[in-house]
Amino acid sequence: MTLEQLRIFVAVAEREHLTRAAQALNLTQSATSAAIATLEANHATKLFDRIGRRIALTEAGRLLLVEARAVLARVAAAEQVLVDLSGLARGRLALAGSQTVANYWLPEIVQRYRALYPGIEVRIEIGNSDEVAARVRDGAADLGIVEGEIEDGALAVRPVAEDEMVLVAPVVHPWSWKPPRTAEALGEGPWVLREPGSGTRAIFEAYLATRGLAPGALNIVLEYPSNEAIRAAVEAGSGATVISRRVVDSAIRAGTMALIDVPMPSRRFIALNHRERYMTRAAQAFLDLLKPA
Repeated sequence: MTLEQLRIFVAVAEREHLTRAAQALNLTQSATSAAIATLEANHATKLFDRIGRRIALTEAGRLLLVEARAVLARVAAAEQVLVDLSGLARGRLALAGSQTVANYWLPEIVQRYRALYPGIEVRIEIGNSDEVAARVRDGAADLGIVEGEIEDGALAVRPVAEDEMVLVAPVVHPWSWKPPRTAEALGEGPWVLREPGSGTRAIFEAYLATRGLAPGALNIVLEYPSNEAIRAAVEAGSGATVISRRVVDSAIRAGTMALIDVPMPSRRFIALNHRERYMTRAAQAFLDLLKPA
């Protein structure tokens, strides 16, 4: 088993497509197929099921994918140690950000970083808070930045910014002229919310607990995995939501949704790094740009 075979396997597994993986790796499709066939033959294990024109991981393939990613992450870390010896003239920085962070806060920070260190290649992946924490824990990201709190003994956490949360609703919603003042009124909704596992959802559910309202008591009509979909649904009249003001400020000012006069708790943006993994100079330089809350 070689590192090149593992690299090809991960690319194919993540895309579930030989041709797309070959294009991403700048390889021929025949070379990509041969590497997968060699892995399967050498270990007498089927890694992919061929289903018509597509492929899907077998159970053995899913298990190997976890280990292959970890091996490649360790190799990248070893390479980065050597790159660090040359300072910040070149190198890589793998970031993971939750949606509000990555779409509305991180771009300006990354631009400043790239101006200071143009030789550093920056890669950003987006997921919900749980997914970002998992990427840092597994070594797939050097740093993660999420909304809210993460409880994971493997991860060091530090606050880097504050974020204002607001309750918004369609302009025709009754709350736009009569805000909900009781837990019962809040429960009626209807609500359009982010998916469980997102920092936004966790903050809102913690707020509900202070009002004596269980999440299951809400009239939730829609759940979406993106802030943009939530904003569009509220503007279309589907229901109310609690969300970062950064996401909806332009819509509030444009009058396409109503800001409801119910105070919401603020939250912190949190930077994550693995306690036991090597902190590259590129990652440390990025952390130095972040102002503590």
